[in-house]
Amino acid sequence: QVQLVESGGGLVQPGESLRLSCAASGSIFRINAVGWYRQAPGKQRELVASITRGDSTNYADSVKGRFTISRDNSKNTVYLQMNSLKPEDTAVYYCNADVRNAAGYDLYNYWGQGTQVTVSS
Repeated sequence: QVQLVESGGGLVQPGESLRLSCAASGSIFRINAVGWYRQAPGKQRELVASITRGDSTNYADSVKGRFTISRDNSKNTVYLQMNSLKPEDTAVYYCNADVRNAAGYDLYNYWGQGTQVTVSS
């Protein structure tokens, strides 16, 4: 069993920054690709940024140049640095990861519980 726990959300003013963390724990052999998604009220969940095991990254057009995804494999943790936040960034942010477990090396996909980010003056 693997758990993903997001943290770092909160209420900030436009233009400010936040750093989200996604920490994985449990029976982990290796974490492959990880993505940060967000879901605003009344909207579909969307991919914000993703990172592969080899550190290749991909960003939604709406966050390019403002958000940076990174990972620390030694800590089984992925980060999302969010700068120049806008009100339209307000959403629940979720972490999603493909994890190969330590038991049989099977690959599973996991979601975290989400962390709220609110950008408002």
